[in-house]
Amino acid sequence: MSSKKVVKSFYESDLANDATMVSKHFHKDCELHWTSSQGFTLLNYDDIETFFEGTRQSYNSLRFEFTHFIASGVFVTTRHTLFGFTIENPYIETTIAHFSTIWEVKDDKLYRGFEISQQADETDKKSIKSYREIKL
Repeated sequence: MSSKKVVKSFYESDLANDATMVSKHFHKDCELHWTSSQGFTLLNYDDIETFFEGTRQSYNSLRFEFTHFIASGVFVTTRHTLFGFTIENPYIETTIAHFSTIWEVKDDKLYRGFEISQQADETDKKSIKSYREIKL
């Protein structure tokens, strides 16, 4: 499977409900280097499993909108917005955050990720427009 298909398969999976999602998509030796508004976090396979356990407890569904999805060899770069329906408010979709991620694929699984995220600000019209311009 191409690296782009591996990454696309991850983003198209049911992150909010599939308890086997991490084992299907992440390499056992994976690392996610994540910089967010909370600072830098380095997640390994077990940390990623724990993160998505929390996700499944908080969200009914999640979806992504991409502005960029670029592959070069084993590397795939994405720029996207994450949307979700929370368990507390299941009828209103919330814009959660904007992400830019560089994935390295190994053995048809996500091996190493370098991710930057920022909470979405739906009042910032320039930012919203920038993330609405699909450039795939």
